[in-house]
Amino acid sequence: MKENMIMKKKAFLFDLNGTMIHDMDFHLEVWNKILNEDLKAGLTLAQVKQQMYGKNHELLDRVFGKGTLDEETISRYSQRKEDLYQELYRPHLALIPGLEDLLRKAGNSGVSMAIGSAATRFSIDFVLDNLDLRSYFKAIVGAEDVSRSKPDPEVFLKGAELLGIEPESCIVFEDVPKGAEAALNAGMKAIIVTTTHSPEEFAQYPNILFFIEDYTDPRLTSLF
Repeated sequence: MKENMIMKKKAFLFDLNGTMIHDMDFHLEVWNKILNEDLKAGLTLAQVKQQMYGKNHELLDRVFGKGTLDEETISRYSQRKEDLYQELYRPHLALIPGLEDLLRKAGNSGVSMAIGSAATRFSIDFVLDNLDLRSYFKAIVGAEDVSRSKPDPEVFLKGAELLGIEPESCIVFEDVPKGAEAALNAGMKAIIVTTTHSPEEFAQYPNILFFIEDYTDPRLTSLF
C-alpha cells in the first residue's frame, strides 16, 4: 500500500539547509555568535539550536520579543548572519551524498521539483548557482515569497501550485520537525534527512515515509 502510494507521486519539494546541504552546524555557529556575542542574549548552544527555524527576523523576534529590536537592527543582523554564514561555509559547500544522482534521475523520470525554504533568495542563490543546480528546479519558494513560515504549509502549497501538482502528489524532503509539520499541514508525505534531528523527534508526525542519512539510501529507488 505504502509503496503504491509512493509510486504515484509526481513532485518532489526540497527544503534547503540541512536537507540538500549539510550546513546546519555552520548556521548554529553563526547564530550563536550573533545572538550571544553581538546581541548578548545569554542563550546556551542548545537553546540557540532550538530557535533555528523560520525567517531570520522571526528568529530574532522569538528570542528578544516582538518589537524589541527595531526594523533597521533586525535587517542589519539578518544580513550579517547571511554574510558570515556564506564566508564560513563556502569552502565546504557540497550536496549531501547521493542527492545529485537523485535529482538527475528525478528529472529524467519526469518528476517536477521545487525548493521550499525559509532561506532568503540571497542564500538560495548561493547554493544553486555555486553548485550549478538551478536547471533541476521548476519553482523556488523562499522567505520573501511567503507571509507565514513553517510549520504553516504556505511554502509547500505555493511550491505545489507553481509546479501545477496537487499537494497529495508531492513528497517533501526535510530535516527538521517544523518542516515535517508543514508538510503534514499541506497534506503531503515527507522523507526526513537525519542531518540535524533524530527520528525520535518526529514521532508525532504520521506523514513521514522513512528516514535517511543521505541520498544513497536504496529505498529512494522506490520513488521511481
